[in-house]
Amino acid sequence: MPPPALPSIRILVVDDHTLFRRGLMALLARDPRLNVIGDAGDAGQAQRKAQELQPDIILLDNHLPGVHGVDALPALHEAAPSARILMLTVSEDENDLAAALRGGAAGYLLKTIEGDDLTAAILRAMQGDSVVAPEMMSKLVAAYRGATTAVPATAATTTTAAVPATTLNASIASLSPRELDILRGIVRGASNKEIARQHGIAETTVKIHVQHVLRKLDVSSRVHAAVIATEHGLL
Repeated sequence: MPPPALPSIRILVVDDHTLFRRGLMALLARDPRLNVIGDAGDAGQAQRKAQELQPDIILLDNHLPGVHGVDALPALHEAAPSARILMLTVSEDENDLAAALRGGAAGYLLKTIEGDDLTAAILRAMQGDSVVAPEMMSKLVAAYRGATTAVPATAATTTTAAVPATTLNASIASLSPRELDILRGIVRGASNKEIARQHGIAETTVKIHVQHVLRKLDVSSRVHAAVIATEHGLL
């Protein structure tokens, strides 16, 4: 007897453009791992739907009627505490990126993203990873530096700025040549599959290398690893 199918990821789509919203929902519906359970066109409706439906993932536009999506983050977190919120926006502004990260967004993606890459980002977010559009990686350090001045030291969010530079240097130096290559892939925002394809190795091997990189850098997410790498010029 085949094993039971894993439950699909329950998604709430929040965007004020009806045509884009419907198209996105149709795109996501093609993947059996994804289940779009609702949609909303403004922040108030999004909060009500989030509280009612308790989605796993909320895809949130940053330009909603009367409010920025990043300003709706606290209410959405309160309405659906276990949901992972991914910003999906046209904005490449580093201030919007910083606000999203400070607000607890699990990712920041651009609407130019390919469908397969969006699915991969959703799956990574469900695994507890933070996902940021490759185009935004170069702005990540500035965003985190801004976060250190805005977020109290006692907050749950941690930043690499709190780690002494000598510790970071030692951590980078401890990486093997292959691990450095993997880290450069992380900086580019590449998925494990993309990194594996580039280096001609198995995806499971890349996953092991990523775990080693995170452990050696003493961070819990690829985003934090990318910040450290960018600070050390590993682009």
